[in-house]
This record gives sequence, C-alpha cells and structure tokens, in this order.
Amino acid sequence: MSSDESSKPTPPVPAPPAVPRPPKVPTPAAVAPAAPAAAAAVPQQSAEEIAKWGRVSEDGTVEVHEGDEWRVVGQYPDGTPDEALAYFARKFDDIAFKVRTLEQRHQAGGASASDLVKQAGHVLEEATDAAAVGDLAGLRERLNALTESLSEATALEAQKAKELIDQAIAERTALVERAEAIAAGDLSKVQWKQVTAELGELFDTWQAQQQSGPRLSKGISQQLWKRFRDARAVVDKQRRAFYSELDDAHKSARDAKTRLVERAEALAPRGIDGIPAYRTLLDDWKAAGRAGRKADDALWARFKAAGDALYSARAEQAAAEEADSAPKIEARQALLEEAKAVADEADIKRARALLTRIQRQWDDIGRIFPREKERALDDRLRVIEQALKAREEVDWKRNNPETKARANDMSSQLQEAIDKLEAELAAAQKSGDKKAAKAASDALEARRAWLSALGN
Repeated sequence: MSSDESSKPTPPVPAPPAVPRPPKVPTPAAVAPAAPAAAAAVPQQSAEEIAKWGRVSEDGTVEVHEGDEWRVVGQYPDGTPDEALAYFARKFDDIAFKVRTLEQRHQAGGASASDLVKQAGHVLEEATDAAAVGDLAGLRERLNALTESLSEATALEAQKAKELIDQAIAERTALVERAEAIAAGDLSKVQWKQVTAELGELFDTWQAQQQSGPRLSKGISQQLWKRFRDARAVVDKQRRAFYSELDDAHKSARDAKTRLVERAEALAPRGIDGIPAYRTLLDDWKAAGRAGRKADDALWARFKAAGDALYSARAEQAAAEEADSAPKIEARQALLEEAKAVADEADIKRARALLTRIQRQWDDIGRIFPREKERALDDRLRVIEQALKAREEVDWKRNNPETKARANDMSSQLQEAIDKLEAELAAAQKSGDKKAAKAASDALEARRAWLSALGN
C-alpha cells in the first residue's frame, strides 16, 4: 500500500452479513514456547500476490481486488495487516485447492462428468463473493472452463445413462413377458418343479437387476413389477391348487393301497391257492394310482412281502413235484428209446400196435413237473406219432379200392390213347408228314409219362 493511499481516509464500507468475523488472534506474549509447531499454515501465495489482490485499512478491514473495484471481505482488527491478509489468503488457498482437485480428477479420467460439473458449480458459488484474498476471478474462469470442457462428456454420460436405462427396461420387460407366458400357458400339463425353478430364477434375476442395474423411474418400475407380481400370483395359485388336488389323490390312493395290503397279507394261510387272488389284487394295485413316493415305497414293501410268501410256497411245492418227477422222466425217456423201433418196423399194423402200447404206458406214468420238461418229452413222442401217421395215410391211399378202381380206369383210358397215338405216329411217318409225326410223338410221350405215374 503506497503512502498516498495510507494518507487517504478509508470510506466506511460495511462487511457483508454472510462473512463471519474471524476469531481473535492471540498476542505473541500469550503464545506458549511450542507455538511455532502449532502455528497457522502459511499461505501458498507469495507476498507479492497477496499484496496484489488484498489490502487492509487502519481499522483492520480487509478488501480484495476484483476487476476494477475493491470488495470488503471482512475485518481482522486484533492482528497486523500481514496476519489479516494471510488469514484471508488461506481462505483463497482452500478454494484454489478444490479447483485444482477438480481439474486433476477431470484430467485423470474415470470420474463422473456430471458429478464433476455439480461439484464445480458448488465451488463456483463458493468462489463468488468469497471472503478470501486472491485471484478469485481467475478461479471462476478456470471453473467455467472446466464446466465447458465437461459439457460434452456430460452429454455422453447422459446418453449412455439413457441407453442403460432403456436396456434395463428391455431386460425387465423380457422377464415380465416370460413370467406372463408361463402364467398364460396350460398349467394343468406342466412340470411344477421346472416351472417353480424357472420362476425363482426370473425373480432372482429381477432382484439382481434392481440392486446392481440403473435406477428406473418410479412409474415404469411399479408398472413392470405389478405385471411380474400378477403373473407370479396366477402361477402360485394354480400350483397351490395342483398340490392340494395331488394331496387328496395321494390320500385316496394311500387308503386304497392300505386296504389292498391288508387283503394281500390275509392270503398267507391259503398258501399257493391264494396266488390267483393275489394277482387280482396286483391289478387293483396298479389301478389305484400314486400315493406319494415315501408312502408308495412303504406300502409296496408290505404288499410284495405278502406275495413273496405265496410264491415261496409255490416254489417249495414245485421243488417237491420236480423231485417226485425224476423217476417218471426216466421212465418216459426209456419209452422214447423203445419208440424208435416204430420207424424201423416195415409192417404198418405192427408199428401201430407197438406205438399204441407205448402211448398207454406213457399216460400211465402220470404228470411230470416242471411242465417244460413234460412238454419237451411229449414233443419227442409226437414226432414219432406224426411220422407213423404219415406212413398210414400213404398206405391207405395206395390200397384204397376206390382209388385203385379210379387208377385202373385211368390206366385203361391212357393205354387206349397210347395205342391210338402209336397208330397215328406210324401213319404220319409212312406218309412223310413230319408235323403230324411230331405232334403224335409229343402226345404219346406225355401219355406214357402219365401211365408210368399211375404205376403201370
């Protein structure tokens, strides 16, 4: 401050109401020996810069130079002019630090442009009419330049945010439409475990998108949620109705199968004679329906045990019958060896008598168990019987009087035809008629073959 300026009286400029009065600065005598360590921070501006932008009147009023005018920023009456300027210079440094931080964050990248613009706006408000000493206009210019450079990035962020919101709406709409498609389907034919699992996955995806995705407007979010909730409610209602009906069906089947088990267990005293009745109960069991896996397994174990007891009795009886059939099998095998002579007997009557005796002895032996062995032995005897029957049919045809008479009559006719053809052949050969001779010769050869077939 020049001597001319100090000689002029400072006009009484009232301090702005929003600017707080700085605290009283302690006098050097009141400062403890350790005061240098706790002293206030030194302004980052040089003394020349502070003197350029600030001045202090005799009554401690501090002013800052902005444009072509001086503006009062506060009073510091209890300290020296240098202390007063340093105090308000540090206020400027605080604002300048915020400006540098915003510029560095913008240059480093990664920070949200819209957030930086908002913060720059707050700092700009703080730098406007600030109670500080320094190049406040320069700070505001830097802030305006920063805001302008962020405008394009802010627009891009807004566009990207809109695209993310549109994508989130499309994704949630797809979840809603899938849930509505499930609800609109024929729920009487679905696999409820699969449907429940799919709806659960849709709901989990919905929650994940809601937590990590962009925030949708309240109207769109509520509209989509209402559609999703209503579709899920329709499916849940049908699922509860299905399982209620299934529980009723299981209870009915469980009661019916319990009664079948009791009836099957009551057949035990009848032994093998109870098997036909058990088979009927088994058909009823298959028609009774499902009673639930746990109940079905337990009831089936009892039902099967009752049947096993009956079939065990039959197996014991079959084993006893098979043991009794061993000598019978040997006897029939011996008769089969004897029956081989039937085929070797040339006289058909004696062959028939031999087979008839073997058949009587065969029947006298009685039934053989198991039935498979009996059928195998019967099949071997039946082959011998059919061979003899075939021989008898051939013999009957050969020795039948009517057959012989027809054969003799046919032989006479063929012989007459042969005699006539021989005469025709001789006449044709004598006359040299080759064509007539050829026809007579062919016809004669055919008649002789037929006569030979008749055994003449």
